[in-house]
Formats: sequence, C-alpha cells, structure tokens
Amino acid sequence: MPAQISFTRTNHRAGSDARSIDPTHTPSVSTSSCAHRPPTRATRILYDVLVGGSNDGNKEPERKGALIDLDGIKFSGLKGKALSLTHEDFPDSGTVRKVIPADCFEPETAKSLGYLSVSVIGTVLCTAFGINALSVLDPAQFWTLPFWLAYSAVTGTVAMGLWVLAHECGHGAFSKNRKLQDTVGYILHSLFLVPYYSWQRSHAVHHRYTNHMELGETHVPENMNNEDSTALYDSIELRKSIMDQFGEETGIKVWGGLQAFLHLIIGWPAYLLIGATGGPDRGRTNHYFPNPLTEPKQPKKELFPGNWKEKVYQSDIGVAFVAAAALAWAVCDGPAEMMALYGGPLIVVNAWLVLYTWLQHTDVDVPHFSDNDHNFVKGAFHTIDRPYDKLDPWGVIDFLHHKIGSTHVAHHYDSTIPHYKAQAATDAITENFPEIYLYDPTPIPEALWRVCKGCAAVEKRGEYYIWNNKDVKDELL
Repeated sequence: MPAQISFTRTNHRAGSDARSIDPTHTPSVSTSSCAHRPPTRATRILYDVLVGGSNDGNKEPERKGALIDLDGIKFSGLKGKALSLTHEDFPDSGTVRKVIPADCFEPETAKSLGYLSVSVIGTVLCTAFGINALSVLDPAQFWTLPFWLAYSAVTGTVAMGLWVLAHECGHGAFSKNRKLQDTVGYILHSLFLVPYYSWQRSHAVHHRYTNHMELGETHVPENMNNEDSTALYDSIELRKSIMDQFGEETGIKVWGGLQAFLHLIIGWPAYLLIGATGGPDRGRTNHYFPNPLTEPKQPKKELFPGNWKEKVYQSDIGVAFVAAAALAWAVCDGPAEMMALYGGPLIVVNAWLVLYTWLQHTDVDVPHFSDNDHNFVKGAFHTIDRPYDKLDPWGVIDFLHHKIGSTHVAHHYDSTIPHYKAQAATDAITENFPEIYLYDPTPIPEALWRVCKGCAAVEKRGEYYIWNNKDVKDELL
C-alpha cells in the first residue's frame, strides 16, 4: 500500500496566510505494509509546501488537509499545492468578489477598441508584408517553405491578439454596447472559422464546469476508471507500449511529440467538429450543428439547448461566407497562396489557443473532480497562471496576447473582467487568497513538454481525479 500523508489545516480565511506551527507534533503518516519505506520525493516536497520549511519531523500545520495518496504522482512547479487543498478551503463567490476592485468589472469601449486597433494593425502589417513577398517567394515552390512557415508563425502569433479580443466579446468583457460587441465578436470569430454564438455558449459552459470530469468543456482527461469510455485508445497502455518499443527515454519523447501534435494541430478543429476532449455526459457535439451527435448521458445538460440552436445556425452564416471566400481564393490563385497567407497563420492561432487552454487547466499535479466534489469557485481556482511574460525577453508575446495566460485565474472567476483590468483583479486575489491561488513559474516550453509527456489519463483517489504516472520515472518528466 502506498504511503499516505494527512495534513491538519484550518478552513481558509480571506486575507490571511498565517500558518500556526506546533513543533511538538509530527505529520501523521500511514504506511501500512510499507512501514520501512522512506518518504517519497513527492511526499517531502508537498510537506515542505504546506509547512513552509523542511520536513524535519518537528512541524505540522494546523490546517486540516486531504489524505493524499502520492503513489505515481509527479510534481510540477506548483509542488503539489493543488493536491493540498480541500473543499472547505475555497470561499464562496461573494467573498471573492468583495476583494476585487469594483472598477475591474466595468469594460471601457474606447480602451477595448484601442487594443483592438493594435491587434488589427499588427495583423494587417504582417499580411501586407506577406502579400509583397509573393512576387519574390512563390509559396508553390517547395524551397520557399521555410520562409512561409516563419511567416505563419509570426503572423499567427500577432493575430492571436484578435482571437483574445473576440473571446472577450463572447464573455461580455469588450463593451457595454452589446450590438457593437456582438458585431466585433461575430466578425472576428468568423474570420477564424469559429461560429460566434456556438463558442460563446460552449465557452461559458467551460467556465461553469472547469476541471469537471463529466460536464467540463475542453481538455477533460481520459478516465481510467470509466469502462464506458469512448476514447480511441487507452492512453496509459499506449504510452507504456511506446516506451517499451523505443526505450523509456526515447519512448516518452515519442509519446510527448504525438500528444503535442494531436493537441496543438488536430485538437481545435476536432473539438469544434466532434467535441473532442469535451465532457462525456453531453455526448459528441458539433459547433456547427446544434443537436448532439450521440445520445448524451445527461440530456438536460446538452451543449446547445433551446434558443441556442437557432444561434448556432446564425453563427454558421459568417463561417460559411469566410470558408467560401477561402475556397474561391484557392481556386483562383492556387491553394499554396491561400495556405501561405491565411491557412498557415490560422493553424498557428489555433495552436496558441489550445496551448493557453491546455496549460491553464492541466498539469501533472492538478486534479479534476466529479459532480459531488465540484463547484464553480473550486473549478475557477484550479486555473493556473503562468509566466507568459517571460516567453521572450521583452514580454512582447504576452502584450500582443493581452496577458490572457498571465491573469487567467481572475478571468475564470469572472469572465466579464476586461483583460486590461485583469492584473488588478489578479493582484487582489493573490493578496487575499494566497493559499488557493495557483501560479506555476515553470517556463512555458518546459511546462508544455511536461504536460505532453505526463498528462495521459486520470484515476480516482478520494475526491480527486489525479494523473497516473506510476510507469514513468521522475527524471523523464
């Protein structure tokens, strides 16, 4: 039986990070048949996180935590913090709202349009450069591929800012003028071949059920305990098979590369078309067709109920227009030119979108929950802020993307907070709720690679669904 360790913890109180230590107590460790096994690295790190020092056997926090089975759990830069939290640690929504400055909930149309102009001008300049390059570097010639790949990477990275603002329109964070907001959101979503109202609805569901095993939207993990799983393959078994075939070190890299490709390149269109990684209890879904593709386990929780069905079809009109224009472009000037100037940057935008969403809610020591153990605030606070401002030496990418990944915890608590006020909201949250706020300082490329390799499938342990990495050595992640 794996070692388990329980920590004593008082209920969370807003505005306090005090941890009273009683030096006369030692942590209660249940070792059962493993009585002579030394504490695992994960146990030592998690103890250090909660106690605030080294595990010398003389300290125990008063806060009562979960009974944690650490067997097979690897740690991210969070050092198991999310696993140390219990249901009682999370305040109610009203308590959180009180600490955030009231001004944070007020969008300013002029300021939003100003940021929109930055993203529009940047994208137009990149596109103009690409159009001028056509006469010199014909994308139909294979030798020009490196240039057009680089062009797609730069233009797609700049255009991601447009997606972030389109996303704010869907949340009602762009303007109090609803007609203006929906017009901007509809046009931008359509340019990215995403149905505006469909995604507005599904993304609101994602916020409501963040890290929910049955009803979450996007990046709901494969459940090892679910015998009725519709997954195309058993991820744990496939990872093990690849590692057996190629060797541990090479095999885990092959697995990680496969997951990166499936998520970053295939993942977004697969989600829109068949609801890939969406909540299993809603059945298979399609963002262009409102009715479930398969029978949902919870019919009352279908993704597009009632009036949303008509809105899905309204959204399809804009997407159909842009798709037809792209097709006509390919017919008239060749598919190579269309892909070079539009298709390639679009793929990069989609990859950025998946990267942000995936890393905001996933890591090797961040759990998911079933309906009995989930609520809105708990889900929102299992969002992870990360150092996107350090992706480049000047923080340009974080600026171009309107800090969507650096202030995402606040955004998940209240998605009507405009991005230009999200830092103030984040500061208030970190000051008042430091014990439950999640920030992982791991550099983004390293964090992405760890998630690609270590987040294959989850298993139920107590109230947690945790990532199973029993078959992978610590040093390989």
